[in-house]
Amino acid sequence: MRSMTGFGRGDATVNGWKIDVELSGVNRKQVDISVNLPAALLELEGEARNLLSAAVSRGRIGAKIILTHADCSENRLIFDQALARQYVAAAKLIADESGIDTRITAADLFRAPGIFKIDESGADPAEVRDALLAALQTALSQLIKMQQGEGEHLRSDLQTRIGNIAREVAEIRELAPLVPQTHRQNLMKRLSESGLELDLDDERLIREIALYAERCDVTEELTRLDSHLALFRSYLASDEPMGRPLDFLCQELNRELNTIGSKANDAAIARGVVHSKTELEKIREQVQNVQ
Repeated sequence: MRSMTGFGRGDATVNGWKIDVELSGVNRKQVDISVNLPAALLELEGEARNLLSAAVSRGRIGAKIILTHADCSENRLIFDQALARQYVAAAKLIADESGIDTRITAADLFRAPGIFKIDESGADPAEVRDALLAALQTALSQLIKMQQGEGEHLRSDLQTRIGNIAREVAEIRELAPLVPQTHRQNLMKRLSESGLELDLDDERLIREIALYAERCDVTEELTRLDSHLALFRSYLASDEPMGRPLDFLCQELNRELNTIGSKANDAAIARGVVHSKTELEKIREQVQNVQ
């Protein structure tokens, strides 16, 4: 089992170029891959995206790839003087027309887009491709390792909570057959205490009691709960992506528990349903982080 959250880092060097890769994973119902590449390497985005997509079943993966030249003595900073003059002239024009003192400093120019940028034109995509993919694979391996570690904690927690629900369901199964009998006894007692002359062996009365017994029968719901719990455990025991199936099973478990609570109309069974739904809500929250 893997979670969707994690972080990984990788780097590589080739022909004086250093490539740094950072990957971060967060929760998302669908697969969402974001690759931030230097302009000179944009043609490699497809390969990078395919590598990441093959490794995740759902969640958002953000990839930040930084390209720098190992030769620090080489001047790779580009300063667009003409654009800087235009910024200064525009600031003066606004000041003259509005009467507002609009001053512009060197620090303002550093924040202005397009004036300063790093020269990446020397990087040949074909030259750095293998190194980039290797660094990306290293970062991805670290990300997956972190997700697997968190996933094992999630698996253990989910197994415990599913076990708690199974115990509650077992108690409900023992109580369920007693509900019609208890209802019949209560009804007969009330009829006897009412002082009305009623034939307790009247066919219509017996039929009404039988209909109630049928309405409060939760055998089918308990059978489906057993099936859902067994399937939930089988997914937990596998190493395949299971986030979506577990999410669906949570909905089905909630549906059956609601039906049992409404049909049984019994305080003891209602307590078991409430306890089960409390555990199920915690399971649902945990499943949102499972791939």
